[in-house]
Amino acid sequence: MKLTIHGAARQVTGSMHLLEVGQYKILIDCGLDYEKDRSVQSNENFPFNPGEIDVVVLTHAHIDHSGNLPTLLRLGFNGQILCTPPTADLTELLLLDSVSIFMRKAQTKGKYGKGRGKFNTNSQPLYLQKHVMDTVERFVTIGFNRPFKVNGDIELTFIPVGHLLGAAAAVFKVNDHGIEKSIAFTGDIGRKNYPVLNDPEVLPPVDYLVSESTYGGRFHSKGKSVEETLVEVIEKCCIKEQGRMIIPAFSIGRTQSLVFALNKIFSSGLLPPVKVFVDSPMASMATGIFRKYHSLVNQEAQDFYKNSGDEFEFDNLTYVENLKDSRQVSNYFEPCIIISSAGMLEGGRIQDHLFYNIQNYYCTILFIGYCAKGTLGHRLLRGDSIVHIKDRDLAVYATIKQTDVLSAHGDHEDLMNTVKQQDKALLKSVFLVHGETESMQALADSLDFEGYKTVIPEKGISYEI
Repeated sequence: MKLTIHGAARQVTGSMHLLEVGQYKILIDCGLDYEKDRSVQSNENFPFNPGEIDVVVLTHAHIDHSGNLPTLLRLGFNGQILCTPPTADLTELLLLDSVSIFMRKAQTKGKYGKGRGKFNTNSQPLYLQKHVMDTVERFVTIGFNRPFKVNGDIELTFIPVGHLLGAAAAVFKVNDHGIEKSIAFTGDIGRKNYPVLNDPEVLPPVDYLVSESTYGGRFHSKGKSVEETLVEVIEKCCIKEQGRMIIPAFSIGRTQSLVFALNKIFSSGLLPPVKVFVDSPMASMATGIFRKYHSLVNQEAQDFYKNSGDEFEFDNLTYVENLKDSRQVSNYFEPCIIISSAGMLEGGRIQDHLFYNIQNYYCTILFIGYCAKGTLGHRLLRGDSIVHIKDRDLAVYATIKQTDVLSAHGDHEDLMNTVKQQDKALLKSVFLVHGETESMQALADSLDFEGYKTVIPEKGISYEI
């Protein structure tokens, strides 16, 4: 049995791991690599022949895990894609959105071409809607905790890990020339007590573990709950100052958890009513998928539904559908909360709301997620006094705040606990992926101290296991 880490090696994006059992080749995740030093087109350069991959196993829908699947098919992959049912639906939504993003970037204006509507040859779409639909046809869905025979020698089980609806660790039991072996790929690990999502489940004992390390060396804030944190900020911004709050939030996962938290706050009377706008068509569609798989949300959300109704609907909540209504939100002058995508401010309707509110002294911009270096969100968080939005330099008068209470990634302690569920005497190696080098090293140091053998693999290096 051979393991090769082809993506998310000493970086966060582009998860892609190849497991070979004899001549049978399994690709675990096939994410877009969008590190800042690489072009989108570089994702076409697979380090193997896509046509030789027998099956793909997808841990969850996020683009850094699923976003290069259509390219894989376009270049020759002809097998099945195994995932949980919610992952299949959410991945379709995200891949179609990727096509829209590719097309917007490929359309040129002014300096990129002779006129509007011309293609920028340096930014051709990586794939089109047709390729996405071809990909969707390859999905074969498997429920949680239901062993699935991939072939006569390989069994796959999806174990819930929180993080996102449908997200799973992929656990393999392998008959390798008469020797029983096991390996688990964590995907991304969630947090305990997170709104809407279930806690990560304990992984079964395995011989090898491929673990994410995004928050290695970092710890989430302790003490205040999600609701307590939100009440404090909303009370100051919207109640006392009679202003507006803008919350950049990813449409899938983060927005649904935030809406549920706000629902609990207002329905319990912790704050007087405040108008809430969810300005993201994708968030509306994703919320429909959350409703479709309501049996997979956590017990708190299910109990709320039984006692109080839909956790994603409440008085004064409006899902903004079209662009005309989105622009009308800027003309709403009463105190309000605007939730819009994208979370790092690099696109989407959130830029319109920032453009009209960044110079508003009575506006608070609350970040509830990570912002990568180089993004507009990162520039605001580091305290830039002037930012460039929609071809204009604007002074920042709005209040900028950040909280990690809605981060969907487990922190250093959560990652350590995931590994420590394994018997160190039986676990042969922990391969750390999906993290910056310093995060991986911090997690490796802690695991080494506990007596676990860790490996921080380089991209493309194969390991006989």
